[in-house]
Amino acid sequence: MKLFVPEPESDEFNRRVEGRTDLLLSDLTITETAAALARRLREGALSREIARRVLHAVLERVNDGAYDRVELTGDVHRHAERLLLSLVEVPLRAADALHLALATSARAGSLASFDARLAAAARATGLAVYPP
Repeated sequence: MKLFVPEPESDEFNRRVEGRTDLLLSDLTITETAAALARRLREGALSREIARRVLHAVLERVNDGAYDRVELTGDVHRHAERLLLSLVEVPLRAADALHLALATSARAGSLASFDARLAAAARATGLAVYPP
């Protein structure tokens, strides 16, 4: 969301990723972006047209190859399940475990997360996290 909708820390995050060619993205991220847009639409923070345009912009960037794609497979799900059971001190949600499994399965060196629980779990697996 921070790449497409102004939020706290959006400017800094956009500066950090601008011009990078090693960004990974999954369809899970796109679906979560749609969910965040729907929430803002319900709250009256965005119009339906703006939400539609933002989602279209995200899909356009994905389809243009701006991000390397990582796919949710059965192996990624099994990896997420193992992470959920091995990182019990960090109360991960299923979607967060899937994000972490996608990143580690793709051998990413870092993960961008503004969620404290996911960031803590990512650090526990050895990933660098933005923001630090």
